[in-house]
Amino acid sequence: MPDVLDATPYDALLLLSFGGPEGPDEVVPFLENVTRGRGIPKERLKEVGQHYFLFGGISPINDQNRALLDALRKDFADHGLDLPVYWGNRNWAPYLTDTLRQMVADGRRRILVLATSAYASYSGCRQYRENLADSLATLEDEGLEVQKVDKLRHYFNHPGFLEPMIDGVLESLADLPEDVRDGAHLAFSTHSIPTAAADTSGPAEDHGDGGAYVEEHLDVARLIADAVRERTGIDHPWQLVYQSRSGAPHIPWLEPDICDHLEERHKAGVPAVVMAPIGFVSDHMEVLYDLDTEATAKAAELGLPVRRSATVGADPRFAAAVRDLVLERAAVESGRQVTPCALGALGAGHNLCPVGCCPARAPRPAAAGADSPYA
Repeated sequence: MPDVLDATPYDALLLLSFGGPEGPDEVVPFLENVTRGRGIPKERLKEVGQHYFLFGGISPINDQNRALLDALRKDFADHGLDLPVYWGNRNWAPYLTDTLRQMVADGRRRILVLATSAYASYSGCRQYRENLADSLATLEDEGLEVQKVDKLRHYFNHPGFLEPMIDGVLESLADLPEDVRDGAHLAFSTHSIPTAAADTSGPAEDHGDGGAYVEEHLDVARLIADAVRERTGIDHPWQLVYQSRSGAPHIPWLEPDICDHLEERHKAGVPAVVMAPIGFVSDHMEVLYDLDTEATAKAAELGLPVRRSATVGADPRFAAAVRDLVLERAAVESGRQVTPCALGALGAGHNLCPVGCCPARAPRPAAAGADSPYA
């Protein structure tokens, strides 16, 4: 029998994700949820939805979250951590508010939250906190007892997140034809965001050119490239690139785009490229379409050999990392000394977001139970 691990004061973990449609009839309603308040015509949503229709109107993200739930529950049980794991989404069923309502009914009062976003940014962190605050306010309005909810820190540089990605890049390199393998470049890809959002990501002292969002991704890319060099003896050139931009063309977003980067590498005579989606936890739609479909088609047009490395997904090492993060936060909340686990130059992130961290588009009040100031 494994030793019993103590997550006190927490009595549940909530997996909080983006959500996605699970059939053609759900695509436009899902996109309406995502874009609510932005005034985007339904015709435009149908156009955007073509990415989903190429895959039968089904986003893979929900099945990937089910697999991660199974991995977390198995890891916790195997290691004697008695902590139930729930799942809620921001934009589709199972909806966050419904899940929190069920947790109230089940008697859960002190909840940790794992968001399926590893890096600092408004859309990758604060917006999740705002959604939590809105859901808690709804429960309060319903007269339900509001839970205390704490979000786990960013885990981009935890070894349990990094090691599966390192292995994925190594496997992709090995899968390239031998005559182009040693000269392959690495394109570390993440979601493009407006440069204004990137510049104000992270604590206020980190604001500037690209903010914490770019800095954290560069640190991860450097760690993976260094590990690949150590294990292969070959120093593969690399660059951080971006994908999945949306929004008005006149608004600056982070660049270069992955397809533009592939064209530039081809012109420079690079023999092959490994695309490593380090900004994504699982192989959801933006990976399947923007990399596996669009970027891969661009590479074929150029005659440039490419491979796409795996995301972390439900890898047991990631599940173990989540267990480590849970126990770390539990120790902090219980007043026990703990050494956070983090690789690279940036160290472990904060547990409580400081004022001015990834500022919202408009000031929002804190809700009862929220663990972060909304200033």
